[in-house]
Amino acid sequence: MSASTTPSSRPAVTEREAREVAEAAREQHWRKPSFAKELFLGRFRLDLIHPHPLPDDEVAQRGEEFLAKLRDFVETKVDGGLIEREARIPDEVIDGLKELGAFGMKIDTKYGGLGLGQVYYNKALSLAGSASPAIGVLLSAHQSIGVPQPLKLFGTQEQRERFLPRCARTDISAFLLTEPDVGSDPARLATTAIPDGEDYVLDGVKLWTTNGVVADLLVVMARVPKSEGHRGGITAFVVETNSPGVTVENRNAFMGLRGIENGVTRFHQVRVPAANRVGEEGQGLKIALTTLNTGRLSLPASCVAAGKWCLKIAREWSAAREQWGKPVAHHEAVGSKISFIAATTFALEAVTDLASQMADEDRNDIRIEGALAKLYASEMAWTMADELVQIRGGRGFETADSLRARGERGVPAEQLLRDLRINRIFEGSTEIMHLLIAREAVDAHLSVAGDLIDPEKSLGDKARAGANAGVFYAKWLPKLIAGPGQLPASYGEFKHGVDLSGHLRYVERTARKLARSTFYAMSRWQGRMESKQGFLGRIVDIGAELFAMSASCVRAELLRSQGDHGREAYQLADVFCRQARIRIEELFNRLWANTDDLDRTVVKGVLSGTYEWLEQGIVDPSDDGPWIADATPGPSQKENVHRPIR
Repeated sequence: MSASTTPSSRPAVTEREAREVAEAAREQHWRKPSFAKELFLGRFRLDLIHPHPLPDDEVAQRGEEFLAKLRDFVETKVDGGLIEREARIPDEVIDGLKELGAFGMKIDTKYGGLGLGQVYYNKALSLAGSASPAIGVLLSAHQSIGVPQPLKLFGTQEQRERFLPRCARTDISAFLLTEPDVGSDPARLATTAIPDGEDYVLDGVKLWTTNGVVADLLVVMARVPKSEGHRGGITAFVVETNSPGVTVENRNAFMGLRGIENGVTRFHQVRVPAANRVGEEGQGLKIALTTLNTGRLSLPASCVAAGKWCLKIAREWSAAREQWGKPVAHHEAVGSKISFIAATTFALEAVTDLASQMADEDRNDIRIEGALAKLYASEMAWTMADELVQIRGGRGFETADSLRARGERGVPAEQLLRDLRINRIFEGSTEIMHLLIAREAVDAHLSVAGDLIDPEKSLGDKARAGANAGVFYAKWLPKLIAGPGQLPASYGEFKHGVDLSGHLRYVERTARKLARSTFYAMSRWQGRMESKQGFLGRIVDIGAELFAMSASCVRAELLRSQGDHGREAYQLADVFCRQARIRIEELFNRLWANTDDLDRTVVKGVLSGTYEWLEQGIVDPSDDGPWIADATPGPSQKENVHRPIR
């Protein structure tokens, strides 16, 4: 096929076709155990996470040595306030990070990287991100989803030898999937890669390309048309940003993370060697999803850092600020917020470290655990930051520069709130994470009973599915009636001064209740279950709380056994679990008592204009431009703002 062939227009995709594309991309089998998968099935497999896994001594020593160097660098060379004001990380800071090896933290030592593993990589991201969240994003976008991770998982040996040494020391990478009119529905991907001899020719536009403005190497997802000798489908490519036809058309600006290099990138007749294709044609979405299984753990790392900083500021400020004759920390209204921040920070670190160590050991399938960690941490960190702003009062709403100008400590609480907001959208919004996790959580049910609720299956298929489902549920349902959670002596090893055993018994009982609720909903709604997104979201949120409770108890026992603040860790785990149990009970109540049906009615009215009168009495400050920018393939009409750092 000639390279001059006009790229195909955006594919018209039905809802079912879109789901089929997503389903084909997900990992179909469970080859390793999964704590979270078992939890959603009503089986509390504490043995999969306890005793808490740990890195070996050599890995820990190497990680601690790097953290010491990184701490010295960010304390002496990084001015977070400057990055916020100028909306740019200085080139000399990026060069210093390269020299330190920070761009190769997850890259194997044989390719010039540090080979740290997920645990110490996340600790480094937390440390760097606390100095400037933009630096944390720069490093994580490069290594968590940029070129290094896909090549580690799916690249050829030749590709690793070509690109990984560059990524470890000199080159910055970015991941390009999203398009102006394509977010979480990749079936509509419009960027094309037309085979032409030994090359592919790329045409299309990519949006929100984190690191894309300064990147040297890109991972690009593009659609290969099906043709003779080409199976086609969404495919991943490594693209040199300086290739002819690559134009960075805009450097985007946001409410937070003002120092990130995020842009719009256009490809026009860009020739990419077939040797730069990652994996096979049609594997692109699978590569993206598999990369994100561990890549998402970088976001919880930034949330842990945020929680630690919130706790520090809340402690210092609430002890210094007095109202009505005593520090505000001693007023219950403020004290409850401080308790929430402390307990939740402990839990987020427990979840992040546990999931990260499980990723390093590779004994378990952590696709659900990683997704739960991202979902839970992004929501809870935002709440903690909001509570910190409330504790600070008017000073929480005031910028650090303004505070400093009038003689007070420049505390960037409002910046933290702005910076954290994107985490609920990055790498899968909360709503999409709910659906993704829910799909994995009900996988066992769909594998045996899916044909029963599929309207397109034949009567014969349904009959076979019914027989299989009968066998599965005959064995599974009786196990949801009773378990260790009803025995007072269960999990007694978690009783040391403070008693955590009761919380683990609660997790075991509640996991069975959660599984029963899921089964009842499938029986009630059958094929309509997939449209019950409110219900599925609450099911997932309950599972996330149970996972966090489990991780917190296991971490507390680890710290106790190591003689490392064990008493205090037990206290924090106890408080967190008690707070989580209140949230869980509310979520269970809302499974069946909610306004979901009424909400759908109101939405129809809003979209039809029924309530348009309610919008009267305002002026709209937005302009009259299109809701979605034109992304028609073709040559760029804009200046190239690509800014490689050398």
